[in-house]
Amino acid sequence: MPRTIVDIHVIQTVPPSNINRDDTGSPKTAVYGGRRRARVSSQSWKRATRDAFDQLLDPTELGVRTKRVVELLGEEITRQQPALADRSAELAGAVLTAAGIKIVAARKKEALPEAEFLLFLSRRQVVGLAELVIDAVEAAGDGKLDIDKAEARARADRQHSVDVSLFGRMVANATDLNVDAACQVAHALSVHAVDNEYDYFTAVDDHKKADDQEDAGAGMIGTVEFNSSTLYRYATVDVDRLQDNLGDAEATRRAVEAFTRAFVTSMPTGKQNTFANRTLPDAVLVIVRESQSINLVGAFEEAVDDNVEGGRVVAAIERLAEHARELHEAFDERPVEAWVFGVGEKKVSPLTELARPSTIDPTVHAVGTLVAGRLAEQA
Repeated sequence: MPRTIVDIHVIQTVPPSNINRDDTGSPKTAVYGGRRRARVSSQSWKRATRDAFDQLLDPTELGVRTKRVVELLGEEITRQQPALADRSAELAGAVLTAAGIKIVAARKKEALPEAEFLLFLSRRQVVGLAELVIDAVEAAGDGKLDIDKAEARARADRQHSVDVSLFGRMVANATDLNVDAACQVAHALSVHAVDNEYDYFTAVDDHKKADDQEDAGAGMIGTVEFNSSTLYRYATVDVDRLQDNLGDAEATRRAVEAFTRAFVTSMPTGKQNTFANRTLPDAVLVIVRESQSINLVGAFEEAVDDNVEGGRVVAAIERLAEHARELHEAFDERPVEAWVFGVGEKKVSPLTELARPSTIDPTVHAVGTLVAGRLAEQA
């Protein structure tokens, strides 16, 4: 049976910025093709994509990732049954333990117990676990609380949210609750070599400045490291895996549409107040395949020159189109469908040989419609 895979390729220029810092505060970089490149980690852009879901999907379709799961579940128990408010934390710990999730004491003595590791639960799973323990309390009456462990584990492993289904879940001490991710996001890399630069800044002490007896020196000085780059970004969604995780074709369509829009338009928030670096892509290529995911980063193994004619964006788009065309020819790759949109007809024209020209709204809708149709054929 043919697969359905959605590949998203983005060329995006970012001005001076420090989108994603390492442990020293420097912009992350990587060596690729023997040259130092700007890099934004996959985790950073996945987080930005997931944050964008708040504006694209109903809250009931999303999950919560937290160690403070006893507090979270306790609040839901209290919401459903206010009379159990005094016991909510105890009951939350009991049903989580029954589900195989290890609960440990928090570092702060006054804080509630928490999960040993970050736990990603859908809101519907939180509701289901709360309902289970409330039913158990009512069944126990004045007797001993007895929570069905199999049912607790089942409720923690069904009705997955869109974000859990896309990005996956790892529960180290209950591996049968793991969820295989349906999407993959590559580290964004600049298509050219970069050298980080430093911004030396001073901050004026307003009150001190108004005192004629004081010197005019700054109240604070410092430096911020930054770079600017034209990035190649890539993500892929295994629609069949997503359908397996969600168990619903309509939810899968909504998830694919939301991910496509969110990945294309989102921006990690690192140092954004300092640099105002939020941009939108210069070009976006969306390809639906039935063979395998294909990252086209090989187009930029040789770094784009600093003074390339027409600018780096134009050169990057041309490189991307040429590499994709040659790869498709060499491996007899025949995409199911493809769309392209971007800023300036001349800039994106090389990609129109590979894909249908469009804009973001029709593209997102068309991808969702195609996904829904292919899932229906498999039903």
